[in-house]
Amino acid sequence: MIGTFSVAQAFIAACEREIAAPKPGNVHVYAGGHAMSVEDFRASARAAAPGLAAAGQPIGARVRAAVEATWRAVAKNTNLGICLLCAPLAAAAEQGGDLRAATARLLEATTIEDAENVFAAIRRAAPGGLGEAPRHDVRERAAVTLREAMHAAADRDFIAAQYDRGFTDLFAIGLPALADAAVRWRDEEMTTLAVYLAFLSEISDSHIQRKFGRDVALSVQRQAAALRAGFMASANRAEAFEPLLLWDEALKARGLNPGTSADATVAILFASRLMALLQARGNDD
Repeated sequence: MIGTFSVAQAFIAACEREIAAPKPGNVHVYAGGHAMSVEDFRASARAAAPGLAAAGQPIGARVRAAVEATWRAVAKNTNLGICLLCAPLAAAAEQGGDLRAATARLLEATTIEDAENVFAAIRRAAPGGLGEAPRHDVRERAAVTLREAMHAAADRDFIAAQYDRGFTDLFAIGLPALADAAVRWRDEEMTTLAVYLAFLSEISDSHIQRKFGRDVALSVQRQAAALRAGFMASANRAEAFEPLLLWDEALKARGLNPGTSADATVAILFASRLMALLQARGNDD
């Protein structure tokens, strides 16, 4: 089991690390974009952390508290996807033991109340591209558990698919990318970029797909795969960053924001920190 303070600090640290890397199409310390700033994201992380880490709270309550606190802090949707992915991880870390197994168990056990709270959080955040859903629309009262509601959207949304599959894809893509990059470079910005490019190359970004359609999302995915190959062969930051920063400008000029891939990156950075804390805690027992 990890204490509330440690979970909150791990979340803030993960958000800070993600914002420090020049992830193409997203806000980062090298460039803002999409009417959002670096400080918006930093303030959002600080605001969301207590709700996400609140001891004894179920997943839905954590998501809702974090999103409401974010809205009070910055009055815009900076972190809905981050909160949706990080709340189950925070709750699982509180249980102790294997983080992946605990996360899967908690997702299996979600309730209708969890769904109500998450629906309320989504309505508050009003994410771009949100339309009416054929089943379990967030504008209506929840009639099924959160996992059942996410199952209905799993074929069109990466985050919903993770709730449906016990975060399988998140861990399977993110953790190997992080581990390989950490050995290759021992540089936090480079390793964060490696994780981001892994997600952007291997999934069709849901945020882009909702706003611009599947063809555009697939085009961005293909471009990411090509750039990822060059990035992984880079010898240093300067060589790696130049093509990514150029692509960053091009994506933002078109209004394309691979937000889901960035959300997944934060979640893996957070999970990695939690796993290290759990391991250290186990070694101390």
